[in-house]
Amino acid sequence: MNNDLVRAALEVQSRAYAPYSNFHVGAALRCEGVVYAGCNVENAAYPLGTCAEGGAISLMVASGGRRIEEIVIVGDGDQPCTPCGGCRQKLREFGLPDLKIHMINRQGALLMTRTLAQLLPDAFGPDHLG
Repeated sequence: MNNDLVRAALEVQSRAYAPYSNFHVGAALRCEGVVYAGCNVENAAYPLGTCAEGGAISLMVASGGRRIEEIVIVGDGDQPCTPCGGCRQKLREFGLPDLKIHMINRQGALLMTRTLAQLLPDAFGPDHLG
């Protein structure tokens, strides 16, 4: 697990906008050696919020990146903050099945690592569309 990703995920988690759930999430991913980070941004109209993973992916794409090589996710609490179903599909769009997804706690300690294939088996991806 890349220490730059851990630092970036922890730093961006502190900027999360979570006035409704009070659950702050940070995500940092690496694409071609560059780190992109995002945090959750809630909205009073709940379905319009943005997950941390989606924010990091959007920044990567806006910067010209197209392939996630590794990602670190941090959330509040003692349990691993696994990506939601929608974020798992977003990760599949830009990550291969062997993509390593590391979940850490607020102290930066590793809680769990899974591959994208473990979190989203038999995923539908861009390769299905030719």
